[in-house]
Amino acid sequence: MALDRGLVGLLGRLHVTGTVPERLRGRPLLMVANHIGVFDAFVLIAACREIGITPRFLLTAGLLDAPIMGPALRVSGHLRVDRGKHNVAEAFGRAVRALHSTRDPILVYPEGRISHDPGLWPERGKTGAARMALAAGVPVLPVSQWGAHEAVCWGTETVTSFDDLKPLLRSGVRSMWRQPRFQVHFGEPVGLDDLSVERPGDAVRAHARIMRAIAAGMVPLRAGELEEPRFHDATRPTDSRSPWKP
Repeated sequence: MALDRGLVGLLGRLHVTGTVPERLRGRPLLMVANHIGVFDAFVLIAACREIGITPRFLLTAGLLDAPIMGPALRVSGHLRVDRGKHNVAEAFGRAVRALHSTRDPILVYPEGRISHDPGLWPERGKTGAARMALAAGVPVLPVSQWGAHEAVCWGTETVTSFDDLKPLLRSGVRSMWRQPRFQVHFGEPVGLDDLSVERPGDAVRAHARIMRAIAAGMVPLRAGELEEPRFHDATRPTDSRSPWKP
């Protein structure tokens, strides 16, 4: 986390608002964040260090199987999920068990991918995070962020050669000179006490509350950019529309 904070400081300026209330520290907690770029996980980790918490991420198998970075992530206690594989149900159960037992927050992206919305508002997403929270009976804390999309461009869907990495490296170098502002806001817990994982439709209702809380927290972070980002990344797809834009 210390190395990560140095990297974030090299590419931009971090500004954190809000925090995790003392009553929620040292106990199971699910944190949910919007996904705006390939660099935003680094920004989130640095923001968490700023407020004195050490989250564990729910990560796709590709990241945990990657050379060099994968072993470091696995040893750090991050949780694995293989999207579209037969063991997704097992991974869900593992995440719920971890939420019951861990004293560190678990952080997930409910969208599942970087937003394709032209305005970078959160995509519709899936109910997985909401179902995890309801099944484990843990508090949910929304985390809203803006600015990390300016550090490193979207690039390509998959990396097959060094050429695919060149746009990312070039944008990262430019960011060192531009020093964009990375804003992260830790919001108030989302009220889900009236919902149950057993009741049909409640996971969808919980998901909607979570996504609206994330989107509402983004509004003050992106003043003057409510329609479209000022920073234009020509490599990012814009083939989706957010249902959560305030």
